[in-house]
Amino acid sequence: MAILHILRYPDPRLRNKAAPVARVDDEIRRLIDDMLETMYQAPGIGLAAPQVEVSKRVIVLDVSEQRNQPLALINPEIVAQEGRETMDEGCLSVPGIYEPVERAQRVRVKALDRDGRPFEMEADGLLGVCIQHEIDHLEGRLFVDYLTEMKRRRIRKKMEKLRRHTM
Repeated sequence: MAILHILRYPDPRLRNKAAPVARVDDEIRRLIDDMLETMYQAPGIGLAAPQVEVSKRVIVLDVSEQRNQPLALINPEIVAQEGRETMDEGCLSVPGIYEPVERAQRVRVKALDRDGRPFEMEADGLLGVCIQHEIDHLEGRLFVDYLTEMKRRRIRKKMEKLRRHTM
């Protein structure tokens, strides 16, 4: 397994829409393992392939307290949603920034697992928010897109300053 480089906002590559996975094979399973290792090391609770410069519709998550319930969704798609709730969100591509975002309270998702088998699941709370957040990455959207223009500008300046100081 390997730790992958996580792109940081405002990197334009984060805006690219990811391509569907045509076939789940050892390469995809290796990507999932590397993404999980990267996410745990960061540390985070979710990671989408576009964040690590891979334009494929793959996300990994683990919202468990013990960090021992990894979940991989390949070609995930929200098929139903209900309610609305607001929760503070952060992002490994926007480190150190947390802002309230309104999303669906409950979602039903269909996807493929790491062996290519289709499944559906319902999620709410932190898991539901995390799934929605990571699927947004597959579409080239970031949680900052839900914020006001003024907040986005402030966050962009902060991230650009951070990048200059770490180069």
